[in-house]
Amino acid sequence: MEFDENASLDTSEVQDNRGGALGGIPGGGKTVGGGVVGLLVVIASVIFGVDPGLLGSDGTTAPDTGSGSGASAADLAADCRTGADANSKEECRIVAVVDSVQAYWKQTETAAGKSYEQAPTYLFTGSVNTGCGNATSDVGPFYCSADDKVYLDLGFFDDLSSKFGAKGGPFAEAYVIAHEYGHHIQDLSGTISRGSGQGRNSGSVKLELQADCYAGVWAHHATTTPDPKSGKPLITNLTQDDINRGLDAAAAVGDDRIQERYQGKVTPDTWTHGSAKQRQQWFSTGYTSGSVARCDTFR
Repeated sequence: MEFDENASLDTSEVQDNRGGALGGIPGGGKTVGGGVVGLLVVIASVIFGVDPGLLGSDGTTAPDTGSGSGASAADLAADCRTGADANSKEECRIVAVVDSVQAYWKQTETAAGKSYEQAPTYLFTGSVNTGCGNATSDVGPFYCSADDKVYLDLGFFDDLSSKFGAKGGPFAEAYVIAHEYGHHIQDLSGTISRGSGQGRNSGSVKLELQADCYAGVWAHHATTTPDPKSGKPLITNLTQDDINRGLDAAAAVGDDRIQERYQGKVTPDTWTHGSAKQRQQWFSTGYTSGSVARCDTFR
């Protein structure tokens, strides 16, 4: 995956609070994740999840305990100016992917025909307080519909390879981000409320597979979506190896793969995200068709 070296990056949609004084999650309600037990919960059910509140958080808005100094955000703006920076630095690549994903959806009506509304990505380390409640990095990347933000600890991308066996790489990371923005599209479209229950045919699985499909739709258009500033595509090249790594990442976080890896058996009745084959199938459906209408997993 390559970016236009001369393109100007917009860091305003990435809020960087890495290194903030978050420490432990303050009291006042249930938390998600934490320690070995939390990781096992994540492995079982919430990789690439929606709303930690759906998994035990109290759903209240707690005050952000980060330092809030703005130093990290300032550093991000200074370090990530052009596509050349995105080609050489991971955090700048995250900015560029967020820019590209949102540029695509901004020019595309949601499945419900509603206009796209911007949603920032919030980078954090360790733990974070959200509109959906409190969460730790163990939750993995997630989208919160209460404050319309995607939350991401960049350490997850190392976990994607070391804990889940994915090959990784820039487009694997892009797939993760595009999937989370798929949940934002579901929120705008009103389908996010249909994601409940467990099992291979549950609403939760259908919601996750639709987000995979939406990620594929973005990937289909990534090299032709014009950047709002330059009018030229921000992403200039996606190779078949990039797409293969995205498919590999989708498979690595399939419920069956994770269950087999960590509990030694597959229990479809507890699935919340879909099998490796399903996740690959729906990403491929979005990628090959480039059509939002083809992503109706609830049909």
